[in-house]
Amino acid sequence: MQKNIRKVLGEFIRTSQPLALLAGALLYACGVGVLVYLGESVDWTVYWFGQAVVTLLQLSSVYLKAYYDLVSESSPRSATDNGRMEDWKPISRNVYLLAAVTTLTMGAMTTFVLYSRGVLQPAGLLFLGISWLFAFFYGVPPLRLVYSGYGELISAIFLTTLVPGFGYVLQRGELIPIMGLFNFPLLALFLALTLATSLETYFSEIKAGRQNMMIRLGWQRGMNLHNFLIGLAFLLVGISPLAGLAWSLTWPRLLVLPVGIFQIWQMWQIGNGAKPNWRLLRLTAAASFGLLLYLQFFSLWTG
Repeated sequence: MQKNIRKVLGEFIRTSQPLALLAGALLYACGVGVLVYLGESVDWTVYWFGQAVVTLLQLSSVYLKAYYDLVSESSPRSATDNGRMEDWKPISRNVYLLAAVTTLTMGAMTTFVLYSRGVLQPAGLLFLGISWLFAFFYGVPPLRLVYSGYGELISAIFLTTLVPGFGYVLQRGELIPIMGLFNFPLLALFLALTLATSLETYFSEIKAGRQNMMIRLGWQRGMNLHNFLIGLAFLLVGISPLAGLAWSLTWPRLLVLPVGIFQIWQMWQIGNGAKPNWRLLRLTAAASFGLLLYLQFFSLWTG
């Protein structure tokens, strides 16, 4: 019994994607960090309620995806096992549905608190509305964006653009152009990360009939886009002082450039027929995005 409980708990934690939740928290903090960089005060009550909305949106999205994944997998099995999903899955699909309903309800209540405080200006409502649509239809039919070939793009826009933007507009009420100098390099590196990780499962995903960005592009164009995105990310970082960003916020992010170059080199080697080291590629891709995110967060909050 104890072993089964650990198995269920481990599966539930894995489905909740704790690393993605951490990334969401750091990206939200980066959005508010722009306010700190500009020397303005932070309303900490609004900050934590806004962070709760972001986290609950992320959780509801992954739970809904998990539920509909199990629904789609149960159909071909129902004729042989009478649909007894519990015999071959550690968690019933109804548990994920209950978790999704719970997080959506809590998110709605938290949003109402923000609205009652008068901090949800039109820009904030727009960001929240688009974020909700992305999070909901990421895994829910009829769109099921996760398997449309655009799921990675939707995730990237949600995490690296909408989340920090939402954090900023909750405090300020409107966006400023400088946000793009922080968001677009992270958007590019996040897309490069998803392309790198999906290359390993390229043929298995095709056999399973699933669509992702790498499959939609084709592996050659996907690998070329991966390299282009990394180059674009660091080009945007390098030229950001020309747009008025302080050098103290630029040079720490440029420290990640060698990691990005190594990531491009690995992809170039794979394209030339070298034996892939998938674990190293995954680690390098995660390090490129994670280090840039952390250094950006640290630079904004420490000045």
